[in-house]
Amino acid sequence: MIEPPAPRGQRGIESMETSRTAVPQREGVEETVARLAREAGFSLSGIAAVPEPGEGPAALEGFAVRFSEWVEEGCAAEMEYLKRRDEENRLLRSSLRVAFPWARSVIVCAANYNAGRAQSIDPSSEGSGWISRYAWTGYRKEEERGGLPDSHKTDPAAPAPLQPSDYHTVLLARLKRMELALQESMGPFESRSYVDTGPVAERVYARQAGLGWTGKNTCLINQEMGSWLFLGVIVTALEPPPSRAPVPNGGWFDQNHLAPDRCGSCTRCIDACPTGALVAPRQLDARLCISYLTIEKRGGIPEPLRAQIGRQVFGCDICQEVCPWNRKAPLSTDPELALREELVNPALEWLAELDAEGFRRLFKYSPLSRTKLRGLLRNVAIAMGNSGLRRYLPRLEKWAADDSDPVLAEAAQWAIGRLREASETITELTPEPASPHAS
Repeated sequence: MIEPPAPRGQRGIESMETSRTAVPQREGVEETVARLAREAGFSLSGIAAVPEPGEGPAALEGFAVRFSEWVEEGCAAEMEYLKRRDEENRLLRSSLRVAFPWARSVIVCAANYNAGRAQSIDPSSEGSGWISRYAWTGYRKEEERGGLPDSHKTDPAAPAPLQPSDYHTVLLARLKRMELALQESMGPFESRSYVDTGPVAERVYARQAGLGWTGKNTCLINQEMGSWLFLGVIVTALEPPPSRAPVPNGGWFDQNHLAPDRCGSCTRCIDACPTGALVAPRQLDARLCISYLTIEKRGGIPEPLRAQIGRQVFGCDICQEVCPWNRKAPLSTDPELALREELVNPALEWLAELDAEGFRRLFKYSPLSRTKLRGLLRNVAIAMGNSGLRRYLPRLEKWAADDSDPVLAEAAQWAIGRLREASETITELTPEPASPHAS
């Protein structure tokens, strides 16, 4: 999937400074980071060096070139934050040293969000939509019992319902705790923590930190954990430990710790993508990606892609669901990223009935808040059109007649046409009943 960015304003680019100096290597930093990451609730962690542009391992230098070409070709679509440049016209995400000249190492942490076994590619109940599993998360406030449903009020032993949680907020709080503990343990040093909010190519540095390899679906894959992983980073001025540092003769560190590419000849993810967004191994065109279209895209979704979206109303998991490395991926037991059952295969009628207050109550602190109510309803209208169910026509006709939201009205009009076209096709294919008098 394209992991959607969090709302802006969390110690971002405006915090860049150019006068910081590197901090010498600290003994035991790898062991300290691993311990703090476990204590914070992360499943994996590692450290990667941050070289000067043009001086790093081939994987990092290759990424800088490919990323620039990817942006120039328009594959970043309307995601302008990916195209941001510095005063020298260098893409900020092409190298951490471009964004943070003082950066010397980056700590990468991963949290498992595989909360359930349900998959969008499995048979589902009629009229259900699909919300990407990374947005299913919630947590339980046992002490807050006010305003609970009657079933919970009458049964004091019943657990409180899950409240929405957003991985950006959950992981950032953990990283901040780690950042503070590292400062206390090793002395002061410049640092920044990010979860999708900074100019950091997280998956590239995750690979350099030994957390996994980059799959053909562009996701980080870990041999034991699969790819259902949230990533967070701490960019630091700490010199990398010896196992990750440059060597005196101008070469680079021993890369034996890097995970080998275990995708082999498999192309299941590429073959399964409904819109052909995976244009080649490890090459994603965001303009075609269902996650981008249903989350990041503002305005109308291009008509030629709507039928392929199917029942996806927020994000898409298909390229990860078909990955063999996720067949035995462990389920998450993280209490802050627990499964909200009501978001698995949700009824399209239920989502369609949401008003502003209902949307706020369900998704205010959830990743779904990024698409906003209007975006979600647009996606629901398209999913209704793809369902083949004429019972949605009254709802769609009401939306189509409402000129207060032109984007939703147009999507509803398209869905009406698609349902009627499907109905006519079925009628044409249905044979006439045989006459009882036929010989």
